[in-house]
Amino acid sequence: MAEKPVAGREKDDAGPAMASTTLQTLDRGLQALTMIAQQDAGLSIAELAERLAIHRTIVYRLVATLEGHGLVIRGAKGQLRLGAGIVALSSRFEPQLRDAAQPLLERLADETGAAAHVSVPQGEECVAIMSAEPKNTLLRVAYRIGSRHSLTRGAAGIAILSGRPERRADPADVRAARSDGFSITRGQLQTGAVGVACPLHLHDDPSFKFEASLGVVTLGQADVNGLTATVMAHARELRTRLRGQ
Repeated sequence: MAEKPVAGREKDDAGPAMASTTLQTLDRGLQALTMIAQQDAGLSIAELAERLAIHRTIVYRLVATLEGHGLVIRGAKGQLRLGAGIVALSSRFEPQLRDAAQPLLERLADETGAAAHVSVPQGEECVAIMSAEPKNTLLRVAYRIGSRHSLTRGAAGIAILSGRPERRADPADVRAARSDGFSITRGQLQTGAVGVACPLHLHDDPSFKFEASLGVVTLGQADVNGLTATVMAHARELRTRLRGQ
């Protein structure tokens, strides 16, 4: 006996506007996680429903499922925030990231004679999570893991912002980096330092959600064109590795 459709029930299959391989419910759940992650103060059910452009009933079901896996929690006032389950997923991703990125970082540092690093956004700040220094260079800049600065200063932060979709409030250097595919700064974070960085995520490729930048920092005179070409090539390679291709 064929199942009768239930009024108001959400379909799990994607509509004609979506790719045939996309599950609509899963896609919405992942969108919800991304939206919640972008708001430090959290989101209410009503706000999330408005942003997803779906009925609150569906959002309640999505949130309940995410809560069941520890990916979302509700605060005392009902605000939705990321749950501890995200940390567990992140900790499992870290070894994969290190396996893919560390050898490439070390090669980048040796080829450029500059400190190489992978940086990620945390709120409004840019934080270095991996680094490597060249083996045979006397004058160098140490890029300490855990060092942080504003996303709007320094090549790494500007590169991260350039990988996001365009906004009216974007500073000129972010717009330039988005157009060029890389960011170059001089002396913004340290006198005499030159930084070059590329985003690993791209605004025109929403399927790659890992927001980060790959870059180098060096002191004094530098072959900026050479640095830029080398960083961009390594960024493309790392992006491919992280995709598992």
